[in-house]
Amino acid sequence: MSNPNALLLLADHIKLSLLERQRAKNLNLPNDTQDGHISRSLDQLRDGIEALGKEQQRLQEAGEEAKSTALLTTLTSLNKQQKDLTTQFHGFPTAATTSTLTHPNDPSLAEDFAHAQSAPAPPTTTTSQKKNVRFTDDNNDTDLEAQRSSLFSSQQPYRDEIDDDSAGYRNEAEGLSNTQIHAYHRQILEEQDAQLDALGLSISRQRELSMQIGDELDSQVLMLDESERVADRHASTLNRARRQLGRVARGAAESGEGRQMTAIVVLIIVLVLLIVILK
Repeated sequence: MSNPNALLLLADHIKLSLLERQRAKNLNLPNDTQDGHISRSLDQLRDGIEALGKEQQRLQEAGEEAKSTALLTTLTSLNKQQKDLTTQFHGFPTAATTSTLTHPNDPSLAEDFAHAQSAPAPPTTTTSQKKNVRFTDDNNDTDLEAQRSSLFSSQQPYRDEIDDDSAGYRNEAEGLSNTQIHAYHRQILEEQDAQLDALGLSISRQRELSMQIGDELDSQVLMLDESERVADRHASTLNRARRQLGRVARGAAESGEGRQMTAIVVLIIVLVLLIVILK
């Protein structure tokens, strides 16, 4: 793949994949399955940049300075993006690489990039209050008792350390009425639904980008096939012209030798006639 537009689109695809991976991580969703896809895309981008560099060098040697300069500008940008995205993928982000990650090459993808960078929905007030009660080190007993009363509707002993997740759930649910427990579970399910919706949107965007890249690759294959057919036609024309030139050269050589023999015979006859006459 040595088409600059296809490589820029592939770079945007990798950026979105990295942003979606980071967003899934923030949502505590499994994201290891994307690593292999991102790694293959980075390899494909690197190979495409190498091919584009060879094309730029060919144009420069052929004296096509305008095309070579334009291609060199795109090549420089792609090289920087490939290095920054590789750094991001391996978990060593910097301000420069983050800037590269969040800026698309295609302005039409700005909305997708904005969505991929959007932060997960913040937890509700109830959840925030529960975490404050569980982990706060505030020594104000009056405020602590007020928080306990508002959360559990009963005076439960405060615990700063939770042994495991099930114990934490029991501490949160202890003292709640059936209605409150039902509301708590419904809130958890709604949060999970929101995460699944976000994941579904991410998968849809990845599929659309993959289809765009596939269409671009198909068009490149068609262009290469057409270029190959044109090259074959030109090669056939050159071969025919070379054969015709060979025949012309041979005919000219044979014609020259015949004229020389004729001239020699005529001179001999003239010489014989002169000798006979002079005698």
